[in-house]
Amino acid sequence: MNFLRGVIAGQAAGPQPSGAETIQKLCDRVASSTLLEDRRDAVRALKSLSKKYRMEVGTQAMDHLINILQTDRSDSEILGYALDTLYNIICNDEEEEQDENAQKQADDLGAQFTDTFIQEPEHVTLLLSLLEEFDFHVRWPGVKLLTALLKNQCTQVQGVILVSPMGVSRLMDLLADSREVIRNDGLLLLQQLTKSNAAIQKIVAFESAFERLLDIITEEGSSDGGIVVEDCLLLLLNLLKNNSSNQNFFKEGSYIQRMKPWFEVGDDNSGWSAQKVTNLHLMLQLVRVMVSPVNSPGATASCQKSMYQCGLLQQLCTILMATGVPADILTETINTVSEVIRGSQVNQDYFASVNAPSNPPRPAIVVLLMSMVNERQPFVLRCAVLYCFQCFLYKNQKGQGEIVATLLPSTIDANSISAGQLLCGGLFSADSLSNWCAAVALAHALQDNLTQKEQLLRVQLATSLGKPPVSLLQQCTNILSQGSKVQTRVGLLMLLCTWISNCPIAVTHFLHNQENVPFLTAQISENLGEDERLVQGLCALLLGICIYYNDNSLENYTKDKLKQLIEKRIGKENFVEKLCFITKHELYSRAAQKPQPVFPSPEQMLFDHEFTKLVKELEGVITKAVHKSSEEEKKEEEVKKTIEQHDNIVTQYKELIREQDAQIKELKEQVDSMSSQNEQMQSTVTQQLSTIQQHKDQYNILKLKLGKENQSPSNGQGDGSQVNGLQTEELTQLREEVEELRKQQTLLQTQLGDKDALINSLKSEAAQAAEAAQTAEGSAGGSENTELLKELEALRSQVQSKSSEINQLKTERQELVRRAEAGSSDTVPSSDSSIDTAKMAELESRLAAQTTETERLKGETKGLSESRADLEQQLASATSTVAILQTEKAKLQTDVQESKKEQDDLLMLLADQDQKIHSLKQRLKGLGETVEDEDDLDARDQTDDDDEDEEED
Repeated sequence: MNFLRGVIAGQAAGPQPSGAETIQKLCDRVASSTLLEDRRDAVRALKSLSKKYRMEVGTQAMDHLINILQTDRSDSEILGYALDTLYNIICNDEEEEQDENAQKQADDLGAQFTDTFIQEPEHVTLLLSLLEEFDFHVRWPGVKLLTALLKNQCTQVQGVILVSPMGVSRLMDLLADSREVIRNDGLLLLQQLTKSNAAIQKIVAFESAFERLLDIITEEGSSDGGIVVEDCLLLLLNLLKNNSSNQNFFKEGSYIQRMKPWFEVGDDNSGWSAQKVTNLHLMLQLVRVMVSPVNSPGATASCQKSMYQCGLLQQLCTILMATGVPADILTETINTVSEVIRGSQVNQDYFASVNAPSNPPRPAIVVLLMSMVNERQPFVLRCAVLYCFQCFLYKNQKGQGEIVATLLPSTIDANSISAGQLLCGGLFSADSLSNWCAAVALAHALQDNLTQKEQLLRVQLATSLGKPPVSLLQQCTNILSQGSKVQTRVGLLMLLCTWISNCPIAVTHFLHNQENVPFLTAQISENLGEDERLVQGLCALLLGICIYYNDNSLENYTKDKLKQLIEKRIGKENFVEKLCFITKHELYSRAAQKPQPVFPSPEQMLFDHEFTKLVKELEGVITKAVHKSSEEEKKEEEVKKTIEQHDNIVTQYKELIREQDAQIKELKEQVDSMSSQNEQMQSTVTQQLSTIQQHKDQYNILKLKLGKENQSPSNGQGDGSQVNGLQTEELTQLREEVEELRKQQTLLQTQLGDKDALINSLKSEAAQAAEAAQTAEGSAGGSENTELLKELEALRSQVQSKSSEINQLKTERQELVRRAEAGSSDTVPSSDSSIDTAKMAELESRLAAQTTETERLKGETKGLSESRADLEQQLASATSTVAILQTEKAKLQTDVQESKKEQDDLLMLLADQDQKIHSLKQRLKGLGETVEDEDDLDARDQTDDDDEDEEED
């Protein structure tokens, strides 16, 4: 104990031991002391020496400190000292007075000690278990130590935490700690933990991280909050950036709606603190992460829709038009609005309707374009406005038409400034950056829109007083030929390439000016400096577009003549080399990475993202077009025509098949309806059978009663009257049943009439199909015909059984009448006998009527069965017709495939032949023979023909 007190108090008695010796003795004391107090004092002393003697403490005491964490879990004080000591030797605190070499050595030392600590994954697991201790002196240093480990060796520590049971959940509990120090350091820990690890990001997100972080941001005052809000926003960015699963979870959880209050900026925008600017900047970045162009189109569109519906886009536009907003916040807001409206028609339409709070009100687009063409505005702000304009026009043909319309003579308003006027002003201003921005913006108004390309040809410009107006296309070429700055010429060339690509009319207008083609060939053929090589490549691209999209309407500038001009003036190989220089430029690859124009300086602002796509698309086809001969082009055109003819034939057959499919579907529906009607008829027959059975039972009862009367004639008049009373009841019931049978018969007649009409319509519809399939065999539908025949046979058997029952009833009725007459003549007076006879006659007449109705029903059933047989035959013929048509369709598809295969083989054969001819020519040239190309022969033949014509003249 005296030794420890001497070390801590700094006693100077006797010779002082060195730091390493002191640390060694303290380590021995930690390892050998049995008293907890002695170990605690030794660890406290190591903590006090850990910063000054970092190397010695780290190399000698780390194992002892880890052992303390494992064995002395019951004493929070010694745990805290041990954790603080480990933190001091692992953490790389950046101190201002240290030079770079010292700081590098410190970082290497921290990484070395971190590797030593995490060699055993159980050490990280032990540290995670210590974070469950609520004691402040244990939990806080444990959080700091784990954060330092993640900073030094992030990937390895993340792997250990990921496989540790409940490892991430324990760290998420830090956000719920009531002590702000631990909660805030827990945020820093989670920031390090979620870096570049999608698996941990998903786990953290599903541990209610979004809910907790948004609650903390709201509690801390949103954008007006302090550093804690910044930490929460940084953690949210880690969780959402490049993680589609978390982005979808954030959107589905309705957390986008909770972002709207962040951007509610008051009217008084003076006095923005640095922390507020940082917070709002991170909030805008968070919005951009959700709608970034690198996300999947479906997820981006869904987030854009949610932002418009919840009013977030409207709030951003309010900040955009507000006054007093710092420049960097305004720039980031413009970029954010750009990506929220990019490719979303609803959002783009809303943005077009936003007006700036000026007098008179001006559209927000016009105000932003005024900033873009103003050379006094900051460079980053002008880039942001250009990006916003590009996003507004992206896949927005309506917006493109509105922009181009402001340039047309019929829509120009002299009293107001329009977007078209600002773009023309920037296009022809003295500032090269304004020229480039205006040219790129106007090119985006023409992107993938043939109608607007043709409309822009109508634009006329008044260059000076007393001179006729010139077209916008001509003015662009005039400025191009004047030899302005490289940035201006690059912008104009990108505009012209975008304008005339895929627009033969614009190509004709461009070639109609006799000076354009000589200027381009002169530019390409010259040997200029490094800076001019890009201009030469763009000139080659423009001339190649004139060849590829040429409709040969100008006799002097057909495809063949332009290719001959290239071969004579420039050379095909030189032309292709100049063309390929565009994609080899370092700024080209940078612009092709993402849509947003981000450049370190105005001088490097040369390429546009959409233009790089156009170059990639056209470079190969232009190279092929330049090298192709006229014969090859003719063959390709013939092949294209043949393919188009085949496609037309296939399309016609497809339409025919669709019509037949529709007819077959309709016939099937009719068959289904007839089947349902058949089922209804079967149920009706079943009801009639049950009714006949009831009549039969009633007849048997009556027969039994009459038999009893004959056996007991002595009962006299009383029994006779009783029988007559029973007969009266029976007859009344029979009358009702006969009426019911009549109603059912009427219903059956109606149904039979409907069915006859349906059969007639089916006959007329199936007539054409029957003509086309006269020779076809009716194999299809055999099973259905068999089922229908079985049903008809069942109906016939039922009708026959019914007829036999009726005949039996007639016989029994006659016997019953005979017995009744005999009995009544013996026991009943003449008056009663006449009454009974009349009733029996009436009953007989009703039974006769029922018999007649039954016979008629049999006839109708027979007619129905015949109609059904005819319908089955028609259905079989229609089915066979369909089978024949399907076979023809398969044959046609096979013919088309074989034709395409033959065309491909022919093209391969032609390519092989051209290659052989070329190799033979090279061999002849190598042998010293003079070989003339086909173009030279054609030119010589043309010259000879001209000479012969002159001689004849």
